[in-house]
Amino acid sequence: MDKDVSAGSGITTVAGRLALGITLLAFGLGHTAVIDGVTAADAVSIAQYVGGVALFVAGLVALREGDSVGGTAFSVLGALWFTWAVSGGATGNEAGLFLLLFALVALSLTLAGGEQLGQVMYGLLFVALLLMAIAEFAGNDGLAKVGGWFAVASGAVAWYAATAALAHWPTVLPRRAAGRGVTATG
Repeated sequence: MDKDVSAGSGITTVAGRLALGITLLAFGLGHTAVIDGVTAADAVSIAQYVGGVALFVAGLVALREGDSVGGTAFSVLGALWFTWAVSGGATGNEAGLFLLLFALVALSLTLAGGEQLGQVMYGLLFVALLLMAIAEFAGNDGLAKVGGWFAVASGAVAWYAATAALAHWPTVLPRRAAGRGVTATG
């Protein structure tokens, strides 16, 4: 496995991914109901201050450092997390629309390219938010729980990406050389 640790542009990306990871883990676990008595509403303070304020500031710093991808991602996601936290517990179609728009941002971040962990992280976030949006429109708690698990997975990838950059762990999957692989015997 390669030892590529270019998981962004340094400490700003690490801080942003840690903030995103913590927020997604809290938000996702709240939706899964896997911890007795913990709901998505319990993630509001984390979403407001860690996912909102800290992520937004990390985005502004990243933009100042010339990291347009990380800066855009963190500042937009920070603004969205802050808005979700102060929305007062919107439900139904209002919440569904917000989550759908939030999912489209995650899709844009996924399609923007970049390194593998970032694409996986934003791709999982897209699926989580899309499932949660559909769950809100349909009033389906089971689908919201599935979306919560995708948010947990996205948060775990964000946490790993940040930790990998600090600990110099691998951040890319090895690729096979072209033309090499399993050959048929005949």
